[in-house]
Amino acid sequence: MGSKSHNRGRRALWAAAPLLALAAGCSSGPAAVDTGAAPATSAPASPSPSPSPSSASPSPSPSPSIDPGTLPQTHVLPSPSDPTFQAGVQDLWQAIVTDNPATALPFFFPETAYLQVKAISNPAADYQSRLIDWYRLDIEAAHALLGSQASSAQLVGVTVPTSQAVWIVPGVEYNKGSYYRVYGTRLTYRLGGKTKSFGVFSLISWRGEWYVVHLGPSTRSSNRGIVYAPEG
Repeated sequence: MGSKSHNRGRRALWAAAPLLALAAGCSSGPAAVDTGAAPATSAPASPSPSPSPSSASPSPSPSPSIDPGTLPQTHVLPSPSDPTFQAGVQDLWQAIVTDNPATALPFFFPETAYLQVKAISNPAADYQSRLIDWYRLDIEAAHALLGSQASSAQLVGVTVPTSQAVWIVPGVEYNKGSYYRVYGTRLTYRLGGKTKSFGVFSLISWRGEWYVVHLGPSTRSSNRGIVYAPEG
């Protein structure tokens, strides 16, 4: 898609309000794994490297002063090789290694886009008190998974199974808008001489870019961080 400004003018608010029961942003999807515990169900197989992205021409990147979430959605399948996406992955990894979730906020689905997409009574409250809070907790859980050697953990790469992306239409998953959704993304890293990985529960698209909407699972029994499907 070409280089885009890394500063996309996205912003979000941290909150610690009680979690909401409604699962928004994606369906229940694959089973989850609690941090440090054996998987409740078998983890999904690691996907093969992503195939070539859609041939559709991406829309021009908006000015850095414009919040992309305020602009209309486009039907462009994102590419995992896009520089903006790769920069977002690096931000997420730094947030995990340093235990500083704020670093990864620009890589999370924009609140303004969420307001365009969701057909629920109070999407702003759901975004602030559930999605963002879980994102913070999941980053902290991933940091805890790395343990005392977190600072030496090296990101190897990210794999996005683009061929499995699905275009979600209005009326599905409490939506009034559309987006691509993909399960099965994995972050691979090296720590203590071993190669390990864990999953990103789901990414969704906005204007030809992938964003995290659930780092851990989209439903959980308590308001705590969960590392999704760790391996190694």
